[in-house]
Amino acid sequence: MDFLTSLTGKSPSTTGFGSEGALTKGPFNALWPVVDANNALVSAMLTEYAGFTSAAGYLGPHCRVDHDVSMLVPEVWCRMSERERDPRFLLEHGYLEKVDDFEYAGRRVLASRLGYRVTQRFAEHFLGRVFQTPAAVFSEEMLRPEQQGLEPFIAGVEAIVETQTRVAKSYFEDGSVDAACPPLRALLHVMAHGNYQGMGIADPRLRALFSREALLESAWYEERLIVKQRRDVALLERQARTLHDLAQSGHALVGLGELQSLVDTRLSRARSPGYLESLEGGLGADPFAGQLEETHAEETRL
Repeated sequence: MDFLTSLTGKSPSTTGFGSEGALTKGPFNALWPVVDANNALVSAMLTEYAGFTSAAGYLGPHCRVDHDVSMLVPEVWCRMSERERDPRFLLEHGYLEKVDDFEYAGRRVLASRLGYRVTQRFAEHFLGRVFQTPAAVFSEEMLRPEQQGLEPFIAGVEAIVETQTRVAKSYFEDGSVDAACPPLRALLHVMAHGNYQGMGIADPRLRALFSREALLESAWYEERLIVKQRRDVALLERQARTLHDLAQSGHALVGLGELQSLVDTRLSRARSPGYLESLEGGLGADPFAGQLEETHAEETRL
């Protein structure tokens, strides 16, 4: 949700819809935002990369944190072992805590949208590798800003939720939600409408969609691999035709025969069923069907 919304610290030029940033790359990226979002999430899931975010702004009404924190966090993270950077390890040892929803003045405050946050235990243990007095860097009131005042905390949470809702609805308005990978599609529904097929964000069935195994078994991912194979075959066929034409024209290209043999071997492999299996675990290729149809329709109107 942080990545899609781009509240702070990352230009939404990389994902399209967002709330912060100059959008300097927007005019040069004609792709649907869902394409970049798919690539980012699928890459993270396939490599089992754990994503962490650090936001700049206000931690409650009394503590302002500028982008100095963007330099501090990498300094801390690079002093942590791979095992220590595992979210499961951090949760099991009390270094992260879940933020839960709660009721206030007759309404539900979706504080869980903040995810998991570092604790005082985290600050004392890991910031101590950088600072002599880590408690002076992140106080309890900064780590739990609701202690500075509940109403400002709620206002901040509701502003985040409002922005997440607006951004997610953009994917429904242009129809690109249908092109989203299964976990991203579920997430966009939750952000825009509060649930996905009756499941909230904490539902184990929804969270299971974010596993590497679930992605590999999905029809959505299988289609990407099939498209990748077809495009690889088409590229190699074009290369084979070009080399054949050069040979027929009598072009004196050094090593032409070896090149033809190499391309023929690669083409034969790309056409084989085993090649499709070898692509598993990779990013595949975006089918792009919806966008191409939309572009073609626009060209026809013009």
